[in-house]
Amino acid sequence: MGVPVDEHERTMAFADIALGQIRALRQPASPRHFEIWYTYATGYNPALNQMINDALKRSGTLNEADIDQIYDTYFSVSRLSASIDHVGSQVMGEIEQVRAMIGAAAGSASSYTENLMQVMQKLGLATDEPAVRAVVESLVQATKEMEKNNEALETRLTASKNEITQLQQNLETVRNESLTDPLTSLANRKHFDDALAKAAADARSRGEQLSLMMADIDHFKRFNDSYGHLTGDQVLRLVAMSVKQNIKGQDIAARYGGEEFAVVLPNTVLRSAIAVADHIRRAVMGKELMKRSTGEHLGRVTISIGVAALRPDDTQQTLIERADSCLYAAKRSGRNRVISDADPEISQAAAATKVA
Repeated sequence: MGVPVDEHERTMAFADIALGQIRALRQPASPRHFEIWYTYATGYNPALNQMINDALKRSGTLNEADIDQIYDTYFSVSRLSASIDHVGSQVMGEIEQVRAMIGAAAGSASSYTENLMQVMQKLGLATDEPAVRAVVESLVQATKEMEKNNEALETRLTASKNEITQLQQNLETVRNESLTDPLTSLANRKHFDDALAKAAADARSRGEQLSLMMADIDHFKRFNDSYGHLTGDQVLRLVAMSVKQNIKGQDIAARYGGEEFAVVLPNTVLRSAIAVADHIRRAVMGKELMKRSTGEHLGRVTISIGVAALRPDDTQQTLIERADSCLYAAKRSGRNRVISDADPEISQAAAATKVA
């Protein structure tokens, strides 16, 4: 899959900005520093940009402690593992406490059984009313103690259940964060790759259809160059919202990279996928952009979309490449349109040079 000319120029511009920041602050041009400043230049992670801006406003530079904190927060692969390990250790702690309570309850039950046996023996030896009364009173006292222990156990078990439920929710939140693009709230590339592989395997095992949609924002570089990265982010969110509003619950929408999006459509024939794609295209075209800071109307944005259906001999990569070829055929054909791998011109379009 080739790289469009505009994509090359845009990413090189981001790289120049990143190196300029490193040079201006006289920082090491290490991969870690470059990754942070490149992400800052793209503007794709507003929280990271805010964190950097706050540090620059506070001290005029980023020291190594700032770099460590930023990297650990937004890039370090250990961050997710640490979060999962932390939640997991809390769950294990709760489980150990529950086991200890169950052990204590078992001990109380065993003690209560022994008391009952002793009561039975005493009853057998009792010869008068006072003796019987004393035996019954001791049984009542033992029963009350057992009830009290059971109430305490029930209270603690309820608290542990609530705590474990909360920890499970926290773990699910961490997991979702690891699979979500922070700017658009769509699935990220990793989630997309896993979802497509699973959907293709399910489609083959069940004898169902599967379609894949690849979409790209037309003239996105122009918006970024003309109005800045914040407006570019607004465009990305607008397209993401339009995608989410026009797909079904089983469909998986993802930010594939940059200004490119992908949608996996399980159990969907090509004809239906084309209809969904056109709904999305029309929804994007129907929204007018406005610059929030000034109220300036920026016009409308359009997208081009390619759609392909899973074939028996497809790999995950060939399906993506075919949908991507359809996408670039739509670009060459004038943009703001949908082209599928069933269109007659796709065989010619696939051989042509890709344009942005």
